[in-house]
Amino acid sequence: MTDEKARILLVMGVSGSGKTTVGALLAGRLHWDYAEADDFHPAANVAKMHAGEPLTDEDRWPWLRAIAAWMDERLAAGDTAVVTCSALKRSYRDLLCEGRPQVRIVYLEGDRDLIARRMAARQGHFFPTRLLDSQLADLEPPGPDENPITVSVDGTPARITAEILRLLDRDGGA
Repeated sequence: MTDEKARILLVMGVSGSGKTTVGALLAGRLHWDYAEADDFHPAANVAKMHAGEPLTDEDRWPWLRAIAAWMDERLAAGDTAVVTCSALKRSYRDLLCEGRPQVRIVYLEGDRDLIARRMAARQGHFFPTRLLDSQLADLEPPGPDENPITVSVDGTPARITAEILRLLDRDGGA
């Protein structure tokens, strides 16, 4: 049984959209637990992406199940948390959200050129810029029935975070 106060924000978007930065800022501002989806990837997935090979659905399912298990642990404990995950396809979000009404999707939406510039400027990340187009090709933006909070990434991380918090407050909280 899950606690009524348990909540999870699932911050999603393509690589380079700012998920890690915004997710960590949100968790800090809300004083919630935080998890970065990249930490759930098996070494084989990281090696594949580092080599410039896009992941397949078969690569992603174990990763998504590991994230879902982490979410279930937080919910069962009555915790509040923020987790980042590209969650590009509806089927991925269905796996992450099914049976978890306490999960709210936050979609970081952005222009390809802006995201590519940000990816090119970051240091030490295993995901190469050349894979952005494959992520955009796979992206199925969340529909209205998923009740997402959609925020443009055309702004500073602090502004994006403030907008998400404003929209959460408008909607009655996370």
